[in-house]
Amino acid sequence: MSRYTGPVWRQSRRLGYSVLGNGQEFAKRQTIPGQHGDARQKKKTEYGLQMAEKQKLRFTYGVSEKQFQRFFKTAKADKTKATGLALMQMLESRLDNLVYRLGFAMTRRQARQLVCHGHVTVNGKKVDIPSYLVPVGATISFKDASKSLKVVHEAIDAKPSIPAYVTSDANKVEGVFTRLPERNELTSEIDEAQVIEFYNRKL
Repeated sequence: MSRYTGPVWRQSRRLGYSVLGNGQEFAKRQTIPGQHGDARQKKKTEYGLQMAEKQKLRFTYGVSEKQFQRFFKTAKADKTKATGLALMQMLESRLDNLVYRLGFAMTRRQARQLVCHGHVTVNGKKVDIPSYLVPVGATISFKDASKSLKVVHEAIDAKPSIPAYVTSDANKVEGVFTRLPERNELTSEIDEAQVIEFYNRKL
């Protein structure tokens, strides 16, 4: 299954969860997609609940099923921490996600586009791979010619909330991935234990 590129709002309403993280998807309509909305929604099975939690996490970070499975296998092999935490920390370490977390993009999709177009650097070197796992302590910035991009400054001017595990310098348009996030710093709307159960029965 490839990375989902369809309407984010539709997926958010289907899952009952804001994939964008700002709740904009539910401003006009909160029911699931379709003519009859919630009236046709069936009670989910245990498998369905597990899949829904997996989809919440996968759509949030915009990764393909193949990529997500690879992240899960790597997280499961890490014996130093809980599999769910290891999985979410890896997803947070993705370059496109960190560009978003630093406040240089309005959405992760926009951050992915900035990375793919070669605007972003890690420790002074251009990296155009959105899934690149940034090491703790690395400096994320933009090429000199890209620091004046309108979309970047629109994101900065929106004054987004910057998490404690990164430091951001809006004037220099750069930031540092200072440490891995703790579980309580990440969304509480996703039950990662359900994701683990889903893959334990599947893989």
